[in-house]
Amino acid sequence: MRPDEDLLADLAQGDHAALRVLYERHAAAVLRLIRRLTSDQGMAEEILQETWLAVWRSAAAFRGESSAKGWVMGVARRQAHNQLRRTRLQVIDLAEAGDVPDPAPGVEEQVLQHAERTELMTAVAALPEHLSEVLELVLVEELPYPEVATVLAIPVGTVKSRMSHARQRLGRMLAAGRLEEAKRP
Repeated sequence: MRPDEDLLADLAQGDHAALRVLYERHAAAVLRLIRRLTSDQGMAEEILQETWLAVWRSAAAFRGESSAKGWVMGVARRQAHNQLRRTRLQVIDLAEAGDVPDPAPGVEEQVLQHAERTELMTAVAALPEHLSEVLELVLVEELPYPEVATVLAIPVGTVKSRMSHARQRLGRMLAAGRLEEAKRP
């Protein structure tokens, strides 16, 4: 199995097979990152395509300051932010809309809302985006701090600081949740 960095070097020379291998290895992680930035599946797939096109075009710019995966994730994040900045919200007059779905949750959603959820997931969801983003890249994508810094285009010290803040907030939220449960009859 060839290292990703070698594949990027081959890709910079125009090797289509290297792009295919990199895509197979990292497309799922890239799509997860993009899906955290947009809930529109169509847009996420478009951004995924744009990301791999940008990887193809800019492979020669890879300098090895991070892992190839971290570099690709950074390209994906920049592509997503660029696309989301260009996208304008479509405003539709509700009177012209045919069948407007009921905004109330459906039966399945109500059951899920009442189902037991783990305290941790609730606490993570309550974190500000800049903290949850770092937390997800470190814990879900298992990227080391320097690679997270590359993906987010922030210093490594900021990654460490945000992880520390996220841990502290999670600890406080979890402790507060346990105290509320203990007070209930």
